[in-house]
Amino acid sequence: MTQTTQTANADNIAARTFNIERVFNAPREKVFAAFTDCKHLMQWWGPNEWPLAHCDMDFRVGGSWHYAMRETATGNESWGLMFFDEIVTPELLRYRDVFSDANRTINVDLPETNTTMHFYDEGGKTRVVSNTVFADEAALKQVIEMGMEQGLKETWDRLESYVSR
Repeated sequence: MTQTTQTANADNIAARTFNIERVFNAPREKVFAAFTDCKHLMQWWGPNEWPLAHCDMDFRVGGSWHYAMRETATGNESWGLMFFDEIVTPELLRYRDVFSDANRTINVDLPETNTTMHFYDEGGKTRVVSNTVFADEAALKQVIEMGMEQGLKETWDRLESYVSR
């Protein structure tokens, strides 16, 4: 399994960015599809103890993805809403992601993110480079304190297992 490279050091926090990069042992089209279709996302999205419990997607520029992760131990849910700003199949996704509730109401007390993901073909493998920008340092620190780093590592480990089958 390829190591996930994440950055949440002082320089990145000051720049309001969280970057993650990983090479997956699967073709680019397969990895891209895993990010863009609920039938795939239901199999791997979310940290180990917070798998995806709800998935409703309108995959197009201007469309959205409404999702919920459910903690296995307690049944608590964490809802999100993603808005697609740019799609270049199978090369790029650019989106805005917010916390929400089951009714798609945005939670303005939690940080909004703007993410650009690049999918690079590396001879049958795929390098995914994700760059997420936050409104300010405090917003980035808040999600790091919520466990974002470990959650993303676990999520991308689950993706590796899914796409390498």
